[in-house]
Amino acid sequence: MNEMRAMRLHGPGEPLRLERIPRPEPGPGEVQLRVLACGVCRTDLHVVDGELVEPRLPLVPGHEIVGEVTALGEEVARLSPGQRVGVPWLGWTCGECEHCLAGRENLCGRAAFTGYTRDGGYAEFCVADARYCFPVHGDDAQAAAPLLCAGLIGYRTWRLAGGDEPRRLGIYGFGAAAHILVQLAVSRGQRVHAFTRPGDATAQAFALRLGAVWAGGSDEAPPEPLDAALLFAPVGALVPIALSHVRPGGVVVSGGIHMSDIPSFPYRLLWEERCVKSVANLTRRDGEEFLALAPGVPIRTETRAYPLEQANEALADLREGRLSGAAVLIP
Repeated sequence: MNEMRAMRLHGPGEPLRLERIPRPEPGPGEVQLRVLACGVCRTDLHVVDGELVEPRLPLVPGHEIVGEVTALGEEVARLSPGQRVGVPWLGWTCGECEHCLAGRENLCGRAAFTGYTRDGGYAEFCVADARYCFPVHGDDAQAAAPLLCAGLIGYRTWRLAGGDEPRRLGIYGFGAAAHILVQLAVSRGQRVHAFTRPGDATAQAFALRLGAVWAGGSDEAPPEPLDAALLFAPVGALVPIALSHVRPGGVVVSGGIHMSDIPSFPYRLLWEERCVKSVANLTRRDGEEFLALAPGVPIRTETRAYPLEQANEALADLREGRLSGAAVLIP
């Protein structure tokens, strides 16, 4: 009765193994959750493939968790058994450093991360820091799971690009984050230009169906200059390409946690007060704001469900670009 099934990583580049392990118990400030759904994120690929080094091993990956609270640790007052919550990538912060005290907890030097340095949601149960559990609206756990990272990181990337101020927005890499963000941007009256892998007509049609005004390959130029470009594809070569399509004073924001090296490029692409930024993790403000506004847009996620034991297949489909929208594991 105190065991659970989990998919665990034992070494970089190895397939996950389905195992029976002890059900985790919540410590002080933590809650135990019965996992209802867990999204499969590109960051999970970076962990499994060894591109993000030094994960906790053996590790239960997964950080787009929707779960039901089943037990409370000591000192937890803001959550209750039976409550439905979401758990994101940022899983714990110290609350004491200069970044935490300034509301920039996403930069905490002692931070711990769900599905990387803390066991995540590729399992029937997990534990989470109660401070980083956000109320989830609605009854569809599968639809909500991608909001916990693709949605939150997309939202923070959008905020760092100026929120709804840029009127002409470019999005490079039309996967889980982009398909959520385009709905928010269109609802704010922004003109979205979607850039996909060259020749990916399916992804381009998907983007147009969600409201993009133009869709093409990343090797193509948009029909008008961009005020801001958001990068979700982990390809460093896209940075100078995006800069070349951004107007003077515009911004390029990279939303990924990992990216291949950025090649050298002429200074003229950065000149005229163009700016390149990166996004690091998220804050509780991001989580609270985005999950509160998503139902009002409304944001509708497109997902493909996989049983827990098919986590390796879901990761492979994401790796090979065989998904439109997001993969979600259902324990």
